Amino acid sequence: MQTDKPDLPKIAYSIKEACQVSSLGRTTIFNHIAAQRLKAVRVGGRTLIPVESLHALVTGEV
Repeated sequence: MQTDKPDLPKIAYSIKEACQVSSLGRTTIFNHIAAQRLKAVRVGGRTLIPVESLHALVTGEV
């Protein structure tokens, strides 16, 4: 059975997803987090990157 739910826009990426969408490696992502150029939030045991933070880093708005 398939539900007809619309795809909701992502508000945060996992580390793996952030690497995939930005073409940056895990080490680079974690280096940007450590340098506070990329915001990360912990939810439970997961580290999530807010979409707007990754966008700002990639577009040079940081």
